[in-house]
Amino acid sequence: MAIRERLSGNEAVSVAIRQINPDVMPAFPITPSTEIPQYVSSYVADGLIDTEFVPVESEHSAMSAAVGACAAGARTVTATSSAGLALMWEVLHIASSDRLPIALALVNRALSGPININADHSDGMGARDCGWIQLYAEDNQEAYDNMVMAYRIAEHPDVLLPVMVCQDGFITSHAVQNIYLLENEAVKSFVGEYKPENYLLNAERPMAVGPYAVTNYYMEARRAMAEAMKNSAGVIQAVAKEYEGISGRSYGYFEEYMTKDADHVIVIMGSATGAAKDACDKLRAEGKKVGVLKIRVFRPFPAKELAEALKNVKTIAAMDRAESFSGNSGPMAAELKAALFDAKQYPDIVSMVYGLGGRDITVEDMESIYADLEAGNFESKGLPYRYINVRE
Repeated sequence: MAIRERLSGNEAVSVAIRQINPDVMPAFPITPSTEIPQYVSSYVADGLIDTEFVPVESEHSAMSAAVGACAAGARTVTATSSAGLALMWEVLHIASSDRLPIALALVNRALSGPININADHSDGMGARDCGWIQLYAEDNQEAYDNMVMAYRIAEHPDVLLPVMVCQDGFITSHAVQNIYLLENEAVKSFVGEYKPENYLLNAERPMAVGPYAVTNYYMEARRAMAEAMKNSAGVIQAVAKEYEGISGRSYGYFEEYMTKDADHVIVIMGSATGAAKDACDKLRAEGKKVGVLKIRVFRPFPAKELAEALKNVKTIAAMDRAESFSGNSGPMAAELKAALFDAKQYPDIVSMVYGLGGRDITVEDMESIYADLEAGNFESKGLPYRYINVRE
């Protein structure tokens, strides 16, 4: 039976962690994810869970401890944001290359500089090539659901990769929303026990974790990681299907909103999706053929599926809440352009960077973007790559 609760995004993720009851949580506080280890440590202190909470001295240490715990055979979780993820960067690669199914609750926040504590995706996008699965939430409900599904994906024997469960700082993490929780036993049954085949404390099967790999072995190890990432795509879908059976909520690689007959589509990730949907509703009422496609799974990137979903679209606004400094597009837009090019589909695509450092984007802004898409002539108007709501 579903439990209706009014929770912030951080509370929702923390409740999911409490229901999962992982073995170890090393963590170091950083805004806006601080509340997650704070809540979990309270659960431990109150005897609600028996997780070993490890307060470390930095985010680098948090991920290092997570690697050690997971390699020893423990189900492990941590949380961070922004500069915390940047400080973890070295160890993020170690976690994925050692094939450790760690869960990381990433509350997306702008990277310095200048210093900013508000939402954008520069931290997650900066780690997009670290070998981690990345799930992005639109709202608190999705943040909770993604956290519950995370271990089933990461721990699958065909995957064994760490996973980031991402939500927008403050906009989602601190905003309160009515959501539905599963019963504790339902979560426990769905996630199951962690029974790794290989781990350091198994004396019957001695192993090395993270040894030096000479030229003869390194490339094969990276190829194996890439294959595992490909495998995760099918696992993500299978886990989502099973989760729908117990929750009634359906998830895919992305969500299509009024895209079936749309000529003009906004492709977006995270909390700003709501503003895009509201604008879409308003314009649909006026007879405009517009739609929204929200990407939930960024790694692995669902290239073929996106190309199929967008095959009849005339114009696309690929909206990034991060700047990749390529001079050509934002990070998601680059992936989307490559996916459509490989599928031999050539709609007009405008790469739009928005919301950096938490800058607001409104329904009216989204309406303006649809108007630009409908007008076309992007090259002559200098629109293929531009910023939304920036002072010139």
